[in-house]
Amino acid sequence: MIVRKFAIADASFERSPGQDGNVFTGNLIDQRDGGPITIGYGRYGPNEKLEETLAVDDVMIVLEGRLSVSTNTGTVTAGPGEIVYMPEGAPVLIRSHEQGAVTAYVTYPHWQEALD
Repeated sequence: MIVRKFAIADASFERSPGQDGNVFTGNLIDQRDGGPITIGYGRYGPNEKLEETLAVDDVMIVLEGRLSVSTNTGTVTAGPGEIVYMPEGAPVLIRSHEQGAVTAYVTYPHWQEALD
């Protein structure tokens, strides 16, 4: 694989699987590229919720807005420039705040394969 650079404009956003709200993902690198990780952008509308048990290790970097991530051990809130790590198997509730949020993410292994 060659070295590549991405911008949010390169992402093709799709509704996050199993969600009916305004939560979208845009993979830029995934299993089709032959690497071990998935890299992409996430977009959350205002006051959205995403609840799931993580099938992969997930790192989320907040680029715009604010998100709160709650687990059975507590809640963390992150804003621009902050990183949230969510381990595989963790039940999480991700909530965007009133301005919504844009994130970049890295998962290991590929989250789409883990959903199958």
